[in-house]
This record gives sequence, structure tokens and C-alpha cells, in this order.
Amino acid sequence: MRTRSSSPAPLLGDRHLYLVTPVKAGFGEFLASSIRGGVDVVQVRDRSLSDGLLLEALAEARVATAAQGVPLGVNDRPDLAVLAGADFVHVGQDDIPVQAARTFGLPVGLSTHASDEIDAASSDYIAVGPVHATPTKEGRPAVGLDLVRYAAAYAKLPWFAIGGIDASNVADVVAAGATRIAVVRAIVEADDPERAARGLRETLPR
Repeated sequence: MRTRSSSPAPLLGDRHLYLVTPVKAGFGEFLASSIRGGVDVVQVRDRSLSDGLLLEALAEARVATAAQGVPLGVNDRPDLAVLAGADFVHVGQDDIPVQAARTFGLPVGLSTHASDEIDAASSDYIAVGPVHATPTKEGRPAVGLDLVRYAAAYAKLPWFAIGGIDASNVADVVAAGATRIAVVRAIVEADDPERAARGLRETLPR
């Protein structure tokens, strides 16, 4: 079911484990497995696909997420998010502006990499990072745990720590004040996505 909202605090404010994923083989089952393990937000991010192929994958993702009541987001492309019946779109600092993305009638998330970006955000939720260096954001310097601490103290929007977070360091991110995390490789590259997701979810506040 679509859970559109002009204010996604109710959409993501009670969510904790956010999966950002490219399209991969067995996509629907991969998502279902991840959700069984505790993923409660999914964002599809894959710049390698044509619009047509991405829409096909988003349709598969919509089925998997809707079956469990999990919000589905699309990276950068509010137009495709609308066509796919997604629940929100996520943009970066150099992508389509938040207010422009809102004209598509979707809640909007925004990546932030510095304290002033956190303070200025007019989106519905924010991602804070990358906490650690990650190949999924090549060239983007890690912000470290200090920005997580800043967000914990000052962020006025629901926020997710992101960037190189996995089983080896998630406890430190939580200790710095994060109650929500977003991950890519920790689940996407896991041999058992359900188990990987469950391990991460167990470290987060209920």
C-alpha cells in the first residue's frame, strides 16, 4: 500500500533500518529476505539501468515492500518514483532541489554531510554521512562520528546515519547517538541478507 504523506515524520520517524540497494539478481526475494530480517525502509539506487529497466525493477520492489508495509523510495528520480507508486524520493546536495522534488507530490529525503546542511535541511528526513569511507560514495570524505553526535544533539528531522556502517562498527555509531541507520553493502553483499539485517536491527533501539 502506498503511504503518501506531505510530512514523512510518520512515514520514517518510527523506522530504524534503511536499506539502500542497487538492483540485483532475484531482486524481489532479496528484498523480502532483508525485510524479514528487520529492514523497514527500502530505497532503490541504481544509475546503471535504463529508465525502462529501472521501472521494471521498481515494480518488483513495490510488490515486495507493499506486502510487508515497508516504505519504498527512489534515488534522485521523483518522476520514476511517481510512476512506480513509490512512497518517497531521496536526493543529494547536488541533485534536484528539495522544493522542486516536492512538486511531484512525494515526501523528500536529503543527504547531508556537514552541520550547516543538517541545520538548513527543509526535507522530510535526512541522511547523515558518510560516517565511514565507502566505495558507494567514492571521493566523498568520511564525516566520522562527530557529525553523528551533532545530529543527535541538534537535528530537528528524523535522521539516519549512513556510510560504511556494518556489523563491525554499528555499535559505535549507536553509541554516538544514532537510533536509525542506512546501509548498503552490509546487506547487499551479505551471503544471508536476512541474517545480516537481523544482526544490525538487534543493535538498534526498539
